[in-house]
Amino acid sequence: MSAALAELKDRLPEGSIVTDPALMESYRTDRAMFCEAGVPLVVVRARSTAEVSATMEVASKHGVPVVPQGARSGLSGAANAIDGCIVISLEAMDEVVRIDTANRYVVTQPGVFNAVLARAVAAEGLFYPPDPSSKEFCTIGGNLATNSGGLCCVKYGVTTDYVLGLEVVLASGEVVRTGRTTVKGVAGYDLARLFVGSEGTLGIITEATLRLRSAAQRPKTLAATFASAGDAAQAVTSVVTSTIVPSLLEFMDRTSVRAVNETFKLGFDDDVEAVILAQSDAGGTAGEAEIAEISAILSSAGAIEVVVAESDQEADALLAARREVLTAWETMGTTMIDDVCVPRDRLADLVAGIEQIAADNAVMIGVVGHAGDGNFHPTVVFDGQDADECKRAHRAFDEVMHLGLDLGGTITGEHGIGLLKTELLQAEIGDLSLRLHRDIKAALDPAGILNPGKVF
Repeated sequence: MSAALAELKDRLPEGSIVTDPALMESYRTDRAMFCEAGVPLVVVRARSTAEVSATMEVASKHGVPVVPQGARSGLSGAANAIDGCIVISLEAMDEVVRIDTANRYVVTQPGVFNAVLARAVAAEGLFYPPDPSSKEFCTIGGNLATNSGGLCCVKYGVTTDYVLGLEVVLASGEVVRTGRTTVKGVAGYDLARLFVGSEGTLGIITEATLRLRSAAQRPKTLAATFASAGDAAQAVTSVVTSTIVPSLLEFMDRTSVRAVNETFKLGFDDDVEAVILAQSDAGGTAGEAEIAEISAILSSAGAIEVVVAESDQEADALLAARREVLTAWETMGTTMIDDVCVPRDRLADLVAGIEQIAADNAVMIGVVGHAGDGNFHPTVVFDGQDADECKRAHRAFDEVMHLGLDLGGTITGEHGIGLLKTELLQAEIGDLSLRLHRDIKAALDPAGILNPGKVF
């Protein structure tokens, strides 16, 4: 360890290495609670691909584990440090390198915040659709590592749908470039998609070339209230099986609505059991027609009230509350956020099952999610100082994931496996698939130094 540290100090620029225990403390964990975290040997604040490469060469030579990190906003423990590791922080690699308006792509470093990138391309009349709720403080590198989706994915897809190419530093320190900037291209395996969603276990992404779309229209927004979460879930199914494709379709249950009501003073009635937020960005009369049809579908499906936002400010307030619901929950106690995704015609079954799990375990579970693509985030809120309640919370968390699998879904739609869900990965993908995962890992990282203990 001391030899590795000495070599890092010799090879890297002054100021890029952090060894002060107090300063390293903030690099130990991401946003997930109740995940193990170790104490790193050193934090490397990389400013270039060359510095990441040099760090990996040293780590490979001395067999030191490496944990890549972005903004540490993840929710599965994937960015948590392990004892004696080298943390490579990519926060300082925060440059939007180039925006190509003619070919509609952007080249960016991984430390750029999602919202910063979105605003940069919007200034050029272009649109980067993936928009996680944490877009103001999550990085593009982290989005790539977990294949993030967001509120607009019901219409526009997830991060991997916008990846044209990547620059990746391998465990050996070698640098590989994948993909291309042409619209089409099938030369060789699609290595870019292999690295997307790999949670830092196969390589460290140091640059991304991302596809862009033409500028989006200002959306029309509505909020619909329901007397039961089951009715709201069934209403979502009615929307997604219609001919309309909203640009956003979000669900919030009673617990979520009350949390954001208290935090953001939105004025929802106390008897509201669920809220659906929907948008259409078709623009002009087409957008007005779409939002009117969504309103009619929700009303027919049992909505108590459907209100179309009268101003951009009102629409923004509704979406801000949805994006900040986790922050509101965190004021109420310790949180464990699930990330199950099920077929969209099983949403009502998922909601009913979660309600039963909460009752059986005597814990609070708030449910929000990207209802349009079946990706819900049931969040257990509990007293982290109460040992019995902690036990019940963990049991409820696991039961929600098993419920998702039983309904034909997945244990993670966009947050990743990290540390939280490693024990359940095999249950979802099976023995053979898990073996293939391990074979791929061994081919790219034979010494197993990249983010060990994560995913599987």
